[in-house]
Order: sequence, then structure tokens, then C-alpha cells
Amino acid sequence: MLGQVLVHLADDGVRRAGRIVETEAYVGPDDAASHARRGPRGRAAVMYGTPGVAYVYLIYGMHFCFNAVTESDGYPGAVLVRAIEPLENADRGAGPALVCKALHIDRGCNGVDLTGSHVFLEPAPDIADDNVRVGPRIGVDYAGAWAAHPWRFWVADSPHLSRRGVSGTTLDPAMLG
Repeated sequence: MLGQVLVHLADDGVRRAGRIVETEAYVGPDDAASHARRGPRGRAAVMYGTPGVAYVYLIYGMHFCFNAVTESDGYPGAVLVRAIEPLENADRGAGPALVCKALHIDRGCNGVDLTGSHVFLEPAPDIADDNVRVGPRIGVDYAGAWAAHPWRFWVADSPHLSRRGVSGTTLDPAMLG
């Protein structure tokens, strides 16, 4: 998803868009950092559904976070968009809550098809592998060893990251399968 453009055609008729520059992956029912760890109920039910839909949830009772469901139907997985580079009618989106604020994404976007709705991804030029960094996820220390999984990905030269100065390793394309 890095480099792709996240677009929201909001109810106010304004197109808002930002280039994705930072993500985190959450995969499987055993991932202790994932909402799916408690099974396919409540807000996490979307993660167990059809890939290619939005998973939008509320944190701290006041901020929304945007994810794209990625795994096959029945197996939970999603990619959290942590930061965007603003492109169209969007403020800086450095941090998951600020992504949603910048693009006016809210719970009304939860479960929408990202290939044919008012929220979608547009293709953009690929990010060179040597400009992608990989490191542990952020803010999931409660997940024990799962927090250390190198499932955070970012564009190394982007000034729009949620955390700058965090070390990571250069992406090895072999790790993606």
C-alpha cells in the first residue's frame, strides 16, 4: 500500500487525498496486537470478512483509524494506515487518527468496498525497495513478543511520518513472499 493514494469523496462533495507513507500490518487470530485476537465479533468482525474493505474504528472514544482488510474471507488481517502525505484538500496526516481527520474518514466508512465506493485507493508510482524501511509496530507494547514483529513499513525519505528518527532496516523483497 505504500505510495498508493488514499482518497475519500466526502459527503461535503470535496475530494480529499493523501499518499500513503507509513503502514502497520495485523495478521491472524493469534496476533496479540490485533483486534482480531478476541474473535470475529464486535468491531473486529470486519477483519474476518471480505478483503478489500475498509476497517474503521474509534480509539480513545474520539479518534478514528483507517485500515484495509487484506486476508482471505474468514482469516483476519488488516493494514493500518499510519501516515499520509497530503495531496488534495487534506491536512498533514502523521499518525493514524490524523489520517482520518485529514481525509474526513469516520465510522460511516467502516466496511465499505475500497474498489467501488466513496473511499478507495488509487495506483501511484511504486516506491523503490531501497526507500522502504521495516521495523516493529508502534504503541502495542502490551502485545509482548508480537509488538516486536517487523510489520511497520514506511517511506524512508518522507517528512510526513508519524515517528521520525526511528531506526529500521531496508526492505528485503524476499520477506514479502
